[in-house]
Amino acid sequence: MKLMKRLMTLLLMCLIGITASAQSAEKLYNDGKELYDAKRYEAAFPKLKAAAEKGHKKAQYRLGRCYDKGNGVEESNTIAFEWYLKSAEQGFAKAQYQVGKSYKNGEGVEKDIDKAVEYFAKAAKQDNGDAQLALGKCYLKGKGVEKDEAKAKDWFKRAVKNEKDGKTILKELRQEASEGDEDAILILQMLGIKL
Repeated sequence: MKLMKRLMTLLLMCLIGITASAQSAEKLYNDGKELYDAKRYEAAFPKLKAAAEKGHKKAQYRLGRCYDKGNGVEESNTIAFEWYLKSAEQGFAKAQYQVGKSYKNGEGVEKDIDKAVEYFAKAAKQDNGDAQLALGKCYLKGKGVEKDEAKAKDWFKRAVKNEKDGKTILKELRQEASEGDEDAILILQMLGIKL
């Protein structure tokens, strides 16, 4: 009976410790995000890093952004990729898109279009508009997947109708088309959208 009480006490202490750790990671992230959004990157960086090191997936993504853009820290595509990947492995769609983009462009990691498509698909299926557009482009060009204009069109439709990102994506496509970007012109034509 004493052994059972000790085990229960130990288990309870572990659960309290895990909860406290998770809460502190969340608080660090929220404080860091608030500073980041206020463009106070030097102050945001240590808070985001501490939360990221505790395994907070959104903090890992945001820390990747810091390294990617040189916000509050020296720019490093390699370190940015490492943090994006940690977040992506936890299923965070924005990070999955960034990992796909890194593989597509060879930024911070060796270029690998197959891996890019894999990560774009993961994020696109979670309704990430940028990933939906990127995946559509892969199908349109036959890069990393078999060329399939019907699938490309479907992903383009999802991207421009995306509740969160659609308006911005459509605005950017129109801007790119007005500047003569052939892909943007083709995408808008495929969707029956006037320039």
